[in-house]
Amino acid sequence: MNARIGQGFGAVGAPVVAVWRHGWAIYSVFAQVVWAIVTGAIRWREVVRQAYLIGNRSLFFITVTLGFLGLISVYQVASQIQRILPDFTMMGPAFIQLMWREFAPTITGLMVATRVGSGIAAEIGSMVVTEQVDALRMCNADPVRYLIVPRTVASAVMLVMLTIYAVFVATLAGMALADVVFNVDPSTFVSFRLVTTADVALGLAKALSYGFWIPIVAGQAGLSATGGSAGVGWATTRAVVSSSFAVILLDFIISGFGYVVLNL
Repeated sequence: MNARIGQGFGAVGAPVVAVWRHGWAIYSVFAQVVWAIVTGAIRWREVVRQAYLIGNRSLFFITVTLGFLGLISVYQVASQIQRILPDFTMMGPAFIQLMWREFAPTITGLMVATRVGSGIAAEIGSMVVTEQVDALRMCNADPVRYLIVPRTVASAVMLVMLTIYAVFVATLAGMALADVVFNVDPSTFVSFRLVTTADVALGLAKALSYGFWIPIVAGQAGLSATGGSAGVGWATTRAVVSSSFAVILLDFIISGFGYVVLNL
C-alpha cells in the first residue's frame, strides 16, 4: 500500500520537478543575458549578422503568412457583415486595430519561434554535442554571452520591425480583397480612426517581449542538448514547443496587463 502511494506521488512529482528545473534553467539564461546587456557585453558585429539572418530572411515567410491571414480575416468578417448589416465603413478600422493589438505581433512571434527558434537550438545544440561549447569555456568565453546575447538583441529589434511590416502586408492584402470582392473603397478601408497610440504601444511591447524571449528559450534548449544528433533533434523540438508556448503566455500576460492595469 505504501509502495503504491509512493509511486503515485512519484508519478505526480516527477513532471513538476522537471518543469521546475526547466523553468529555472531558462531563468538562469535570462539573468545572464540581462546582465550582459546591462554591462554592455554585446558583440555588435554579430548582432548585425544575426539581425540579417533573423529579419531579412524571414521577410518572405512573414509576407506569405500575414498576407493570407489578412485575406482570410477580411473575407470571413465581410461575409458576415454582408449577411447581417451591409455596412463596411467600420470593417477596415477594426481590422487594423486588431492587427496592431493582437494578430500582427503574435502571429509574427509564432512564425519566428518556429523558424528562428528551431535554427538557434539546432545550431547551439550541434556546437554542444561536438564540444565546441566546451572549447569556448576553455578559452574563458561565456557561451551565453558569446552565442545567445547577440541573437537576443537582434531578435528583439527585428521582431519589432517585422511586426510593423506584418501590419502593412496584412492591411494591403485585406484592402485588396475588400475592394475586389466586396467593392469597399480603399480610402474607406484604410482608416486609423480606431487605432490609438496605446494600441500601437501594446502591439510593439508584445513584439519586443517575444523577440527577447524566443532566443533565450531556444538557446537554453540548445545548451541542454546531449547524446549526439538525436539529442540535437530533441532540443530543436523542445525549443519550438517552449518558445511557441512562451509567445502565447506572454500574449496573455501583456494583454491582461493592458486590459486590467492600463484599461486598453
